[in-house]
Amino acid sequence: MPIPTSRTKENAKIIIDKNKCTACGLCVEACSDFSLMIIDNTLVVNPNPAFGCIGCGHCMAVCPHEAINILGRTISSSDMYNLPPEENKAKYEQLLTLLEHRRSIRKFKDKAVEKEKINKIIEAALTAPMGLPPSDVHLLVIEGNDKTHAFAKDFCNYIERMKWFVSPWFLTLMRPFWGKANDEMFRGFIRPTFKVYTEKMKEGKNVVNYDPPLLMYFYGSPYTDPADPIVAATYAMIAAESLGLGTIMLGAVHPLIQNGKQAKKFREKHGIRYASREGLFVAIGYPHFKFKKGIKRTFAAIDFSANEKMANN
Repeated sequence: MPIPTSRTKENAKIIIDKNKCTACGLCVEACSDFSLMIIDNTLVVNPNPAFGCIGCGHCMAVCPHEAINILGRTISSSDMYNLPPEENKAKYEQLLTLLEHRRSIRKFKDKAVEKEKINKIIEAALTAPMGLPPSDVHLLVIEGNDKTHAFAKDFCNYIERMKWFVSPWFLTLMRPFWGKANDEMFRGFIRPTFKVYTEKMKEGKNVVNYDPPLLMYFYGSPYTDPADPIVAATYAMIAAESLGLGTIMLGAVHPLIQNGKQAKKFREKHGIRYASREGLFVAIGYPHFKFKKGIKRTFAAIDFSANEKMANN
């Protein structure tokens, strides 16, 4: 049975060029769906695959003779490209340097992000891995700090009408249902966030998205792997850093525009197609400050498996 997405609900079709195929078996090894098999030294499509071709393209990408074409689920052989030379790949030290330079930017220069750079950020984000192809990530691009400010102002007007959601009586009522951690998060972060967003906006100061010249919102559909929008947004942030831009991920807006009639109206007003389990806004622009130092971060924990620990002893 085909794996459904918002873009397609059919399997892709596998076409084998018998004149080119040498039955080397590389595509059979590469296909995780078991869609291909060799019978009597001939490559054939398996009539009983796991799901049916999902259009990952691995078989096309690995075939040394270009003997396979996948049609459907938004791809075909025309989407294939030759990989850049290995020597052009960034080394670990270069990648780490780029990541160490990235900081969360909350003050931007009054300078537009060039269209060429916006296109390059999108181009890089399109290479992000996904749970299942085709990608069900959707992207909303808002250009110009006048428009990003207007979006933030409209969001503040929206949450003004939702203040009951962080009222003491409602939080007390909900605590038994959503538990201690959520209760602490709402009282210690969400409720103060409502207050600072709306009060600062009344003063003319935007702390929702910081008036960036570019705002990107990565979100999904009901079919999307929850990780996909976050991974794509991360790729966009790294790409922006490589182009001399600064970024900040904005995690507080997305969860507040997912549920209820007012949230639906807000999404429709701003051209957001779906409610999404996960999503991320990324503010992008030229940094106002030039930072001289980085800050080392840590994870809450790094635990190796018991087998790994025994191997190291």
